[in-house]
Amino acid sequence: MADPTGFLKYEREEPKKKSKEERLATWGEVYADVDPAERNGQVRKQASRCMDCGIPFCHSGGSGCPLGNLIPEWNDLVRRGDWAAASDRLHATNNFPEFTGKLCPAPCEAGCVLSISPASGGPVSIKRVEQTIADQSWEAGYVQPQVSEVSSGRRVAVVGSGPAGLAAAQQLTRAGHEVTVFERDDRLGGLLRYGIPEFKMEKKVLDRRLAQLRKEGTRFVTGCEVGVDLTVEDLRAQYDAVVLAVGALRGRDDTTTPGRELAGVHLAMEHLVPANKFVEGDGPPSVDAKGKHVVIIGGGDTGADSYGTATRQGALSVTQLDQYPMPPSTRDDERSPWPTWPYILRTYPAHEEAGERKFAVAVKRFVGDGNGRVKAVELQQVKVQKDPATGRREVIPVNDEIETLPADLVLLAIGFEGVEEMPLLSELGLSLTRRGTLSCGADWQTETPGVFVCGDAHRGASLVVWAIAEGRSVAHSVDAFLTGASDLPAPVHPTALPLAVV
Repeated sequence: MADPTGFLKYEREEPKKKSKEERLATWGEVYADVDPAERNGQVRKQASRCMDCGIPFCHSGGSGCPLGNLIPEWNDLVRRGDWAAASDRLHATNNFPEFTGKLCPAPCEAGCVLSISPASGGPVSIKRVEQTIADQSWEAGYVQPQVSEVSSGRRVAVVGSGPAGLAAAQQLTRAGHEVTVFERDDRLGGLLRYGIPEFKMEKKVLDRRLAQLRKEGTRFVTGCEVGVDLTVEDLRAQYDAVVLAVGALRGRDDTTTPGRELAGVHLAMEHLVPANKFVEGDGPPSVDAKGKHVVIIGGGDTGADSYGTATRQGALSVTQLDQYPMPPSTRDDERSPWPTWPYILRTYPAHEEAGERKFAVAVKRFVGDGNGRVKAVELQQVKVQKDPATGRREVIPVNDEIETLPADLVLLAIGFEGVEEMPLLSELGLSLTRRGTLSCGADWQTETPGVFVCGDAHRGASLVVWAIAEGRSVAHSVDAFLTGASDLPAPVHPTALPLAVV
């Protein structure tokens, strides 16, 4: 069993980062390279902090990991140094632990029992343990193609190669179905490829997993937009089932602030995608922060990604704006009691490198230079409140003071509104919900028979761990649809939601 006093013996320790200068000089990942033996020794101590508590909220779908990762089990296996068994237990519930280990914000750690009180020294560093198991799995050769010994004779098309589509494809291929993944971009990976900067996850990590999928038998077609390059009629004729994993890439825009039409004001993805293509070797980006004063509107993950990208491109200054007041540094038990996701200040590595953040401010207008290009933004201090009559969120100025910031490049990172309009949907007879997503029944099947949906296209923009969980779950339903029954796991129901205070 686990060591119930391990958290008293060892302090929580984060992995060491490269120096700021080294990070800004390259697009590589921010964490320092450590000898595997030294790394494994450090992480064995971190895993020893897990007490294998009686009710492990860390892998509860509501308060922790929607994949149901067997966290106490592989923590104890790591503590004992049994990396092979730890890899088996980790991969039993997660197709791509190296993705989640690098990109997931770790709701499992928020649900850890050691998160109840700061006196514990902080939660078990579950994300670090997971990432190290994944790294050791590749280094030791534990990760091998799992080729199905039988063929069902059924064909499945997966539209979209993000984490949800890839998880569904791998599960269905291993179940013996012939799976083809269609991707409209020139490379595979969806947001993993073109939305996530290299400094958060190097694309060689994605490529080696794609190589595994290919060896297992999954087929990939890039540069193909279903509904345009391949008709829906041909798709339905050639495949017995279709999985829509097309994401929720329709960016939320600001259509009300004066000056939005000025050149130099962009949605954040218009900056991130060409920046990632540049790192892939595709030439200079169309939206570049080099030599510019950059203002990023929005305080979430996409804003932080744009922040780190702009500094690496050589921005003169970077300022990130958030309408909400600065969150507290520790959990407020009244606002977000354990084990819910805490409302606290989250500082990404990019914020440590350069620039600044401003809270409780909003843009009053974008100021032009007289030639149709943005040169500054005017800010006001604001408060966010709910209209008591309608319940809608309102952003209210608290005074008449105006602050002017220089801005040659403004990036709107204010969220996503749902699935993009595309011929595929109309030709399948599908329409979007008010949330901009695709609805489905309890079996993940849309109103069009034989067509299933998963990931952000169903849930809306969410976490990578939810995308993989939905991909695994839709694979179970597709397998049952094709064969009458399925032994594939289904970690989440289409209506599942994380635990929250309402």
